[in-house]
Amino acid sequence: MSVSALHLSADFDPARPLRAGTRGSPLARQQTQLVVSALSASWPGFCWSEEVIETSGDRVRDRRLAEIGGKGLFTQEIDEALLAGRLDFAVHSLKDLETELPAGIVLACTLPRADPRDALVIDPRYLPEERPIAFPMLPVRARIGTASVRRQAQLLHARPDLRVGLIRGNVQTRLNRLEEGNFVATLLAVAGMERLGLMSQTDLSTETHLIHHARSGPRIVVLAPETMVPAAGQGIIAVTARADDRRTLSLLAAINDGTAWAAARAERAVLRALDGSCRTPIGAHARMLPNRELLLTAMAARAHGSFLIKRWRRGPAAEADALGADLGASLRRTCPEDIFS
Repeated sequence: MSVSALHLSADFDPARPLRAGTRGSPLARQQTQLVVSALSASWPGFCWSEEVIETSGDRVRDRRLAEIGGKGLFTQEIDEALLAGRLDFAVHSLKDLETELPAGIVLACTLPRADPRDALVIDPRYLPEERPIAFPMLPVRARIGTASVRRQAQLLHARPDLRVGLIRGNVQTRLNRLEEGNFVATLLAVAGMERLGLMSQTDLSTETHLIHHARSGPRIVVLAPETMVPAAGQGIIAVTARADDRRTLSLLAAINDGTAWAAARAERAVLRALDGSCRTPIGAHARMLPNRELLLTAMAARAHGSFLIKRWRRGPAAEADALGADLGASLRRTCPEDIFS
C-alpha cells in the first residue's frame, strides 16, 4: 500500500511527537535513528522523542539469558512502558523478540534487512598470518566466548575440542574481552558491526577482514549461513506498537519492507513450531529468490553439539508462515525430545 493510500485517523497531526522506546546500547540507539530517519522521509514534519529504557537483560551480564528468564528480559520493561501509554512504539533487534508477543502488542513493521550472517572475530595473536580462516584453523582447544547456545552448538558440532566460555554485553564490551586475552575468538552478528561502523560492504568483499582496517586488530571471518545458521530475525530491525493504536500503526506501515517482513514471518514460524526456548539451539534463515520464492534453512541441535540437523524448504513468499511452520514441524519430528525439554 502506498503512503498516499493510507487512511489515518481524523486527529492525525504529524507535528505531535511520537515517543520511541529503545535500550541504551550504542547499537540499539543507532537502530532507533534508522527507524526515525525512515519515518521522517515518509512523513515530512514527523516529530519524535526518545526514551532510553534499561532492561533486566542489560543489567545482568554474568549469566546466560536462559538462566535468568530468556529473551523477554530485553523487552519486558519496554513492553510495560508501551502498554502503559508512555511510549508510542519501540525499536528492537527482531532476534531479541519473544516468539509470542505480549497481549496488546504487535509487530508493526520491519526495516530492510542488513547482512544476517555471523562472523568469527579472532584475536590476531593466535592467528598472526593474514589468510582465510575457517573453524578447522582455530587452535586446538581454543577458548571461544559466546552466550548463544545456537552458536555454541554449531561450533562444537564442527569442532568438539573447542572450549566455550560465557561472554555477554554489547559489541564493544565483547571486543574488549577479546583484546584482554580472555578468549581466542568470539562470534558477533555482521549487521551489528556494520551499523556501528566496524565493518562495511567493502570489507565484506574480501576473505579476511580487519576491524577499522587496523592490521593489529581482530581478524573477522564472515560465516556463510550454511556454515553457521543465523538466529531467526538476525539483521532485521523490528518495531512494535500497541495493537489498538491505529495512528501509529498507519505511520509505521509506510516504512515496512516486504522482503524483510516475509523472511521474519517464515523464520519466526519455525521458532513457533519448534516451541524452543533460550536453552534450545535453533537457527533459521530465509532468503528471497528472484522469483519471489523464499529459500528457508533451519537448524536444531543439542547445546554441546552432539546432535545437529539442518533442513531446507522453498516456497512462495506469500506463504511464509506456512513454509516456516512446515519446516519447523519436520525438524520437531526428527529431533530427540530432550532438545526441547
